[in-house]
Amino acid sequence: MNTTDNNPENAHIGNSYRREDVDDEISLKELILKLQEWWRYLMGKWKVILLAGIIGGLLGLGYSVIKKPIYTAETTFVLEEGESGGGLAQYAGLASMVGIDLGGGGGGIFKGDNILELYKSRRMIQKTLLAKDTFEGKQQQLIERYIEFNKMREGWEDKPELVNVHFTDNPKNFSRIQDSLINKFTKDINDNILEVTKPDKKLSIISVKVKSKDELFSKSFADNIVAKVNAFYVATKTKKSLENLTVLQNQADSVKAVLNASIGGVAAAVDANPNLNPAFQRLRVGSQRKQVDVQASGAVYQEIVKNLELAKISLRNDKPLIQVIDEPRLPLKKDSLGRIVGVFLGVFFTGLFSLFFFTSTYMYRKTMKY
Repeated sequence: MNTTDNNPENAHIGNSYRREDVDDEISLKELILKLQEWWRYLMGKWKVILLAGIIGGLLGLGYSVIKKPIYTAETTFVLEEGESGGGLAQYAGLASMVGIDLGGGGGGIFKGDNILELYKSRRMIQKTLLAKDTFEGKQQQLIERYIEFNKMREGWEDKPELVNVHFTDNPKNFSRIQDSLINKFTKDINDNILEVTKPDKKLSIISVKVKSKDELFSKSFADNIVAKVNAFYVATKTKKSLENLTVLQNQADSVKAVLNASIGGVAAAVDANPNLNPAFQRLRVGSQRKQVDVQASGAVYQEIVKNLELAKISLRNDKPLIQVIDEPRLPLKKDSLGRIVGVFLGVFFTGLFSLFFFTSTYMYRKTMKY
C-alpha cells in the first residue's frame, strides 16, 4: 500500500508545486503579451520615430560641417641623462680635500618623469605663449594667436577691462587681470591642448603633442615649448658645474695675472742692477723675492689649470643629450568628424532618445491605468 499518495499533507505539497508552475507559466505569458503590446505601441509611433531620426541625421550632418577639425603637432625626442661625475669621482674626491668642488652633484633634480611635469608648469607655458612667431607673413605673439582663433575678444566686448588687454609688457609687471588670464589659459592648455607622455616606459623617448583648432598655432607652440623647456632643463642640470667652472676660470685668470706681474718684477729687478757687484748680496734680494713669487704663482697656476680642465670635463659629462627624432611638419595631422559619421551618430542618438521617451510614456500610462 502506498501511504504517500493517501497522505493529505503530501497531497497539499503536490498541489502547491503545481500551482507555482501554473503561476510561472502565466507570468511568462503575460510578459510576452506585454512585450507584444509595447512593440505595437512603438510601431504606432513609427512616423514620429522616423521623423526624429531624419532630424537627428540632419543635425549630425550640420554639426560635422560646422565643427572645426583638430590639428595635432607632435615632437618626439630622446633624452639621455648626463653621467653626473662619472669617472671623475676619484678626482673630485681628491679635489674636495683641498677645498675645490668640481660639481657633478646636482644630477637628481630632474630624475625620472619630472621633466614631463616641467612641460606643464605655468612658467614654461607662459614663456611659450609670450614668444613671437611668424603667422601668415606677420609677427604675432602666440598668446594673441590663441585668443584670436578661440574668438575670445568677441566675448569680451561687454567687459572693458578685458577688451583692450595685451601681453607686451614684462611678465613681472603683469596686472592682476593679466595674471588671471594666464592662469586660465595655462589650465585650458594643460587640459585640452598639451599632452606630454613617454610612449614606452622602458625607453627615454618623450612625445610632446599639441592639439588645437589652428594648424599654425599647434606647430608653433610645439616647436617653442620643446625648445624652451629643453634649454631650461639643460641649463638647470649643468648650473652647478658651470658655476664651479666659472669660479676656477676667474681664479686661473687672477693667478696668471699675478704670475705675469711677478715675471715682470724679476726682469725689472735684474735690469735695475745690470752689473751687480758680487760683494754686495743685498742687491740680489729684490730679484730673489720676485723669483720666489714667480715660482709660487707658477705652482698655484699649474694646479688651478689642472682643476679647470677637470671641471670642463665634468661639465660635459653633466650635460644631458637631447636629440630630436621627429618634429611637426605642415600639413599637420587633421582629426575631423566625417559627414557620414555625423549623420549616423545623429540618427542613433535621436532614435535612442525617441525609444526611451515613448517607452517611458507607455509605462507611465499603463501604471496610471491600474
